[in-house]
Amino acid sequence: MKKSIEIPDCDYTKEPVLVTPNGQTPNHTLYLSNIDGQRFLRFSIRYLYLYKRSVAPATLRASLSAVLQEYYPLAGRLRAVGGDSEKLELDCNGEGALFVEASSAISVDQFLDGSQRPNKSWRKLLYRLDSQNFISIPPLVIQVTHLRCGGMILCTALSHSLIDGIGTAQFLQAWAHITSKPYSSLPIHPFHGRNVLKPRIPLQITSAHSEFTSPALQQPASSLLDQFLRCEELVPVSVTFTPSQILQLKKLCIPSLKCTSFEALAAHVWRSWAVALDLPFSLRVKLLFSVNARNRLKPELPKGFYGNGFVLGCAESTVEELVGSNERRGVELVMEAKESVSDERVRSLIDLIEEKRGSPDLSASLVISQWSKLGLEELDFGEGRPLHMGSLASEIYCLFLPVVGDFNAFTVLMSVPEKVAEKFEQYLKV
Repeated sequence: MKKSIEIPDCDYTKEPVLVTPNGQTPNHTLYLSNIDGQRFLRFSIRYLYLYKRSVAPATLRASLSAVLQEYYPLAGRLRAVGGDSEKLELDCNGEGALFVEASSAISVDQFLDGSQRPNKSWRKLLYRLDSQNFISIPPLVIQVTHLRCGGMILCTALSHSLIDGIGTAQFLQAWAHITSKPYSSLPIHPFHGRNVLKPRIPLQITSAHSEFTSPALQQPASSLLDQFLRCEELVPVSVTFTPSQILQLKKLCIPSLKCTSFEALAAHVWRSWAVALDLPFSLRVKLLFSVNARNRLKPELPKGFYGNGFVLGCAESTVEELVGSNERRGVELVMEAKESVSDERVRSLIDLIEEKRGSPDLSASLVISQWSKLGLEELDFGEGRPLHMGSLASEIYCLFLPVVGDFNAFTVLMSVPEKVAEKFEQYLKV
């Protein structure tokens, strides 16, 4: 595996500041949907961007203040509803986003040479708040790190309880747009309301929602796998797939099957994961992946909606069924899970969360989050597009990351137990 760069301690020469909207904004409480409020979303989506040339911090702060005028909820603060920690709302109080400046002794070229896989030292590139309470952290935290060669690393953390991947791309593109073209209007204006995702009265749970299977129903092997994944030392694995390699994956489906690049790659990663972990053939395993529900709802979510507008697609299989044949069966399962996401299924999920406050069953599951195809790698603040765009950290869930300069390529990044990492990487490679 290619070595990952170790980041030295950053030099913080200035105190962190709160950047507030540059004008009067509405002061009210924003309702957050049951999808927003799910416990497994109580973390920040953390992006890392590397640029050849720095943008003046004063310019970035001014444009951030301007874009927060439009995206004013990101300058607010999360809070529990009436003391119920299971439900969240947003106080749109204009308190501001946290903006931090730092410098580092590394260069752009040094970072690029070791940028394939994040390691724990990369966390130094995003200011760490002392609070142990996720709710008290500002929904938007930004660190700009100036490099000794004149380049910069921009790290952003956006609260997943308030915004999803599509929403983060929409916001960051708006910020970059205002920075590079300060006198132009936004191409997409944000839609803040979440009332369209309120539960029904009375509640109507009409689907099985296998992604939320109770842990009480776990097989003993599932529990052992869960313990193994959580107790072992995890190391990141990163593999990039070119468009020709994706096409090669599709050709492994015999007889041939018309599918998307995501469907083919997701099935391949799921299959490789099961084989590398040497799971018992009788074990039932799941693949959970984000499905954009915006256009599947009736009526569709309004244009500019940036809240959590996705649900988890759930493909389920025995290990024997998944790995005992060619790639086709896995792809079929992914396609069926994706196709099952309908308006009624989303409404049923919202009602289920209202009644049971469940969480996804992760005991024998691989989770994939799709960051590619969102335009995240095209963020230009006026000094050119990034040389690298990716995640600040590698986690136990799998990320499909964009590849700078190749819209149709994917980088797969996830952490697995150290003893199976090399095997997993080999199975991934086409």
